[in-house]
Amino acid sequence: MSDLRLVLSTVPDADTAAALAHGLVHARLAACVNIVPAVRSVYVWDGELADEQEVLLVIKSTRAQLGRLQEWLEAQHPYAVPELVAFEPAQVSAAYARWVAASVSN
Repeated sequence: MSDLRLVLSTVPDADTAAALAHGLVHARLAACVNIVPAVRSVYVWDGELADEQEVLLVIKSTRAQLGRLQEWLEAQHPYAVPELVAFEPAQVSAAYARWVAASVSN
């Protein structure tokens, strides 16, 4: 099993996505962040149905960094309740997992 984690978070626009992606990598909380433009999110917020265009971040990090990553993202994210959903991949190449771990180690 790998310590690699994939973390999903949505943001309101491309500028916010770029700023958060750069900040996460610079702080060594993520080895890589994919920015996926133009996702459509449908949800209920404050009792109202919302249908919004958002940008998806796919953040590559490690289990050990999840706590710090969550704290950082909650402090920097523009949403009152930022999405942070972490997954453990079923399979990861050993070389990629080593690169992610080395990229986020302090």
